[in-house]
Amino acid sequence: MVPMNVRSPASPGAAGRLCRWVAALLVVLLAWSVGPGAAAQGGIAKLSAADKSELSRIEAYLNRLTTMRSRFLQVASNGDYSEGTIYFSKPGRMRLEYDAPKQILIVSDGVNLAYFDKVLQQVSYFDLQSTQASILLKKHISFSGGDVLVTGFERGAGVLRLTVIRANAPFEGNLTLIFSDNPLDLKKWTVTDAQGVITNVSLLGPRFDLKLDGELFKFEPPESSLTIK
Repeated sequence: MVPMNVRSPASPGAAGRLCRWVAALLVVLLAWSVGPGAAAQGGIAKLSAADKSELSRIEAYLNRLTTMRSRFLQVASNGDYSEGTIYFSKPGRMRLEYDAPKQILIVSDGVNLAYFDKVLQQVSYFDLQSTQASILLKKHISFSGGDVLVTGFERGAGVLRLTVIRANAPFEGNLTLIFSDNPLDLKKWTVTDAQGVITNVSLLGPRFDLKLDGELFKFEPPESSLTIK
């Protein structure tokens, strides 16, 4: 059995799969690059005073959320389709359980993220902060603190779309959060990874601020499993 304190580097293939599955996150339903308010595609958005006010409202909403449980529907631009259940508990803890026939489990304990392929009986470990999932799992989310950069923002009829990147990894992809408005609710998100694969995640019947069992966010690999080197 591989002990939880063993953190072996994952293969590039596993890392690519993780980006697509975590699009996750957790974590994002339409392909969304940079909205018309951006300085240039891939650049930092030029935000009006009204935009900044809306971002402050979104920050306050996200920072009020502490836990979530939801069914989800995930569709990727490479044709992949799956459903499952997602749990998160801020800061840093997350669990994605995929329905059959997908044999994948993803668990974050707040520091490390475990990607378990049940078919291959293989486990890969990743630093949570190196994934886009870390943006949503922060204890305090800020779009003006410098670590998360806004590259697009758009207001539509009852819909707000916000695209962000991690400042220390701007070329590793972006995350778009899609909210309904009045009342403000997180509904969907889209992740575009470094390879250009777009993964859209739609939340189905999300419930927020529930008491979740801490055991959900612990992962003990089966004795027969191997850690990918």
